[in-house]
Amino acid sequence: MELLAKLQTQLDDLEARSLIRKRRTVETPCGPRLRVDGRDMLCFSSNDYLSLAGHPRVAEALREGVSLYGAGSGASHLISGHSRAHAELEERLADFVGPYLESPRALYFCTGYMANLGVLNGLAAGDKNTEIFSESLNHASLIDGARLSRTALKVYPHADVAALAVLLADSTATNKIVVTDSVFSMDGDLAPLPELLALCERHGAWLVVDDAHGFGTLGESGRGALEHFDLRSPHLVYMGTLGKAAGVGGAFVAAHKVVIETLIQKSRPYIFTTGAPPALAHALLASVDIIAGDEGRERRAHLQALVGQMERGLQLERWRLLPSRTAIQPVVIGENAETMRAATALYAQGLWVGGIRPPTVPVGTARLRVALAAGHTAAEVGQLIAALNALERTNHES
Repeated sequence: MELLAKLQTQLDDLEARSLIRKRRTVETPCGPRLRVDGRDMLCFSSNDYLSLAGHPRVAEALREGVSLYGAGSGASHLISGHSRAHAELEERLADFVGPYLESPRALYFCTGYMANLGVLNGLAAGDKNTEIFSESLNHASLIDGARLSRTALKVYPHADVAALAVLLADSTATNKIVVTDSVFSMDGDLAPLPELLALCERHGAWLVVDDAHGFGTLGESGRGALEHFDLRSPHLVYMGTLGKAAGVGGAFVAAHKVVIETLIQKSRPYIFTTGAPPALAHALLASVDIIAGDEGRERRAHLQALVGQMERGLQLERWRLLPSRTAIQPVVIGENAETMRAATALYAQGLWVGGIRPPTVPVGTARLRVALAAGHTAAEVGQLIAALNALERTNHES
């Protein structure tokens, strides 16, 4: 068929440019040590930053949740799919991040992608008087959420507060929404949130913060970027992912109770989808308790020690470790083919590190995205460091 031939040509082009993506099958619970396609591997490509996905307490809570609520919710939250487990989780999350918000309330979504679509859709809702100001390195879900909101959109350069200030000053919109990642998923750096919030307060704008990679890992108590920067404002709309550091799945939006009620009434991604299985919400109650307790503090401290070990141990000449104090430690190589050769060589040594290429990152900045986790040992990170130092030389020569 001509239609199939056209698609095959597109796939062949991706292959020729070292841009084809391939899946691997994991046969064991998520964690630093996995069995993948029949091989034992050390995993440095997961977002399970606190290694809670396989935590016995979380797994037991999930089993208990299934015994209490069954396998599914059966309907959207506004029909009959909102369970006691969902309500308890929302109350717990509102209490957890509440010290940084005014009159806080939380809303649970099935995924982080849906949460970002939902919050922008709910706040903008096709209003011609709305303008969204989006960070240039924002996650795809924020980009798509801004586009699907059917409102005016401006993109400001990465971490460029001055450029955003000009855009806000020039805007005549009555409903301004600034949206940014807190931790940028492919670079590992942090947005200048205090400066962004000051701008939003000055111009009467919302600041929507996607803390997907900060919730659970940043802050003394794991409350994320808000705690890390000690931010407090009614202008804040906070999104935290629950499938990364929390180890389970879904996401939540926390903000003033009026904002959350607006999302319940106006956010199409929330209104028109089946609620997540209540058992997941029940398991997440255990995750949040771990994050907030002494064990969570110990895991965050160990994770920071591993970050320091990476920074001290890598001795690169051509490749470049981006400056990051987070679990995301990107090693920029540049060229697609060399990046994938490096990822393949590491995999052959039993080290699973993701090779990231355009369009996820800009052309010419392909990289290895090293993701550290609290379950890694110093010896395992040392093994990765030694492999990267040696591979930089041999990979270039090949």
